[in-house]
Amino acid sequence: MLIRLRPYIKRQTLLTITNLLKSVRDTLFSLLPTMNADKSATETPADPPPFDPTQPAIPISYPIITLEDLESRSYFDSFHYPFNKSSVALRSNGGLLPERPRMLVCHDMAGGYTNDDKWVQGGANEGAYAIWHWYLMDVFVYFSHSLVTLPPPCWTNTAHKHGVKVLGTFITEWDEGRVTANKLLSSKESAQMYAERLTELAVALGFDGWLLNMEVNLDVGRIPILKEFVRHLTQTMHSLVPGALVIWYDSITVNGDLNWQNQLNDSNKPFFDICDGIFINYSWLKDYPKQSATVAGNRKFDVYMGIDVFGRNTYGGGQWTTNVALDVIKKDDVSAAIFAPGWVYETKQPPNFQTAQNRWWGLVEKSWGIIQHYPNAFPFYSNPFEDPEFLMYFPLGHGYHISFDGVKVSDAPWNNVSCQSFQFWLDNSDHSLALNSMYVAHVSFKEASYNGGGNITFRGTLEGTAYFTTRLFQAELLLRNLPVHFIYSVKSDGSSLVGLSLDFASATKEKLSVLLASRGNALLTMNQFSSKFSDVIMPHRVTKLETVPGWIIQESSITMNGYLLTGIHAVCYKSKPESRSLHQDNSLAQAPTNYYAVLGHITIETSQENLDFPPPTSWLVEDHYVKWTSASEGSKTLSVKITWKLKSEIASPFTSYNLYVEKEANKADDKPGGLLEATQEYLGVARVETFYVSDLVVPSGTSSLKFKIQVCGLDGTCQKLDDSPFLRLPVNTQ
Repeated sequence: MLIRLRPYIKRQTLLTITNLLKSVRDTLFSLLPTMNADKSATETPADPPPFDPTQPAIPISYPIITLEDLESRSYFDSFHYPFNKSSVALRSNGGLLPERPRMLVCHDMAGGYTNDDKWVQGGANEGAYAIWHWYLMDVFVYFSHSLVTLPPPCWTNTAHKHGVKVLGTFITEWDEGRVTANKLLSSKESAQMYAERLTELAVALGFDGWLLNMEVNLDVGRIPILKEFVRHLTQTMHSLVPGALVIWYDSITVNGDLNWQNQLNDSNKPFFDICDGIFINYSWLKDYPKQSATVAGNRKFDVYMGIDVFGRNTYGGGQWTTNVALDVIKKDDVSAAIFAPGWVYETKQPPNFQTAQNRWWGLVEKSWGIIQHYPNAFPFYSNPFEDPEFLMYFPLGHGYHISFDGVKVSDAPWNNVSCQSFQFWLDNSDHSLALNSMYVAHVSFKEASYNGGGNITFRGTLEGTAYFTTRLFQAELLLRNLPVHFIYSVKSDGSSLVGLSLDFASATKEKLSVLLASRGNALLTMNQFSSKFSDVIMPHRVTKLETVPGWIIQESSITMNGYLLTGIHAVCYKSKPESRSLHQDNSLAQAPTNYYAVLGHITIETSQENLDFPPPTSWLVEDHYVKWTSASEGSKTLSVKITWKLKSEIASPFTSYNLYVEKEANKADDKPGGLLEATQEYLGVARVETFYVSDLVVPSGTSSLKFKIQVCGLDGTCQKLDDSPFLRLPVNTQ
């Protein structure tokens, strides 16, 4: 009932109702007679065993529930801990937030740790919730109502890739929360110790800070210790995590009262003064952002005015009018905090999630504008094993199949937010001559993909020499005196071509537009586009993939020393003039023709040297927690944890590994040495140097299993499977 009424209940009322229901529940349970211990187990289904984090199981993300577990550091003894480390460093300007109004997004999706995002190695729900509008935010908070909410690594990896900071949540609420808070604040030493435990967790798991929500009443005598907790957490985080953030939630006041102020004022400013910002409760009035900016002084951008997307007593009503509040916040020059954008998914907004999600975030973009630009730095990476590059695929973190280099390796539906690539902006409004189609450009999950499980599909009709353009990326990339190489994959009907147009700006504000044309007749291409672009460059290499019919890889290079790359667009056109028809006035016109093409990926790099992968002998690959179980018809199931690391003890520069297994069967035991026949199966992707295989079916007659760890570089290339590190595990015959 409370879930259904969630959009309409004020926070104060919800607190009262919840505490009342808990009291009634406890009273009823105390009156129930003790169950007869002699009752058969078949009469009352047995409860599932309690979660034991120390035992091998499919890796999950989970919160810390009690102060005792936080103090004891038991999380680090968990089987799941190594899987929950994020592997992608924050891509940003020294970790500092920009001096402008910022956007914080607090996910609050169905209470957190759903059946989709808690599975560290990914799940099987092709319709799982995801966020892909990272270019509209600066900070992402993972929220649940547990004491210590640790962000699942999938969110941290993807947010960091897009330059977005990630915070966990520390919350005390309800009656239990007050007991917890009193213990936490029993002494200055206790407060400092728990603050250090939280810092240790953030450092170990690779996220950037904490949202503090002390939603309880406290004796005023504990407020100085609470302030020490906030101060010490902020100081320790800053000392160990560059650009760390500790954000205070507008709840308890300096008088110890749980009294949401809905603005920055004297009752909550003392907490604001000792941390990095304040998340204002969402029941503010129109003039509160301006008043809060005045109180904050030169820290006005550290004030994040809350907006509840469910619309619970929030200014502007949230939901499809969330932009009303955003407009006021932007006008008054403070920051915004959007709470629960998962409303679109939870309430099943029509017509479907992807369309509704894009529409809702479109309101945010129209009000707030794009705040993250990428590519925005070059080179992005540099170490002995990597080329400086910028890679773009088009999966949103879920799909119906998985492909690598155009080869489909799995037909199974999947979800894994960690597999999101740099996200793009499909803007069908920036063309001069458009496709005559309602669906001109869209993200497709069911059609063939080059890498991952998605692509951009262009479909419609073109008239004559018309062409269609759509913005993919709004960049901020300063080029040097080096050639920049663009490599991208296309699959089409043959005559439908895809090029890339690049927008440049010089130091003197001169603007240029360069077309990286598709394959085809150079003279015809020049005649068609030379008057429309500052320059037209034909590809210097076009490769047709023999093993994957249909996919073509196109490569072009450009040098624009001192120019700023500001935009990347797809350009769709036909390869040759089509047949002409006669108008009523006897003039000739080219008839509309069908257009169909798929854009699989884009890579931008400053070096075209091949990536050198360490040979398989450079890796130490080990098995742990091997468990064989007999199944039907002589088959078995296997569960095993596999780990790998470079023998040199140098930290691996790679952050993505594809896992495969070959089930090797002895075909001819009577022949010398035997003859092995192997079938290969894709298992999944790992973002850390460990992977858990759970209940793998091993058919009867299988002699051994060969697990291959395919190492992948940041430029999208992967080591050949035959050259990859591996682990061979004999099948237990007993």
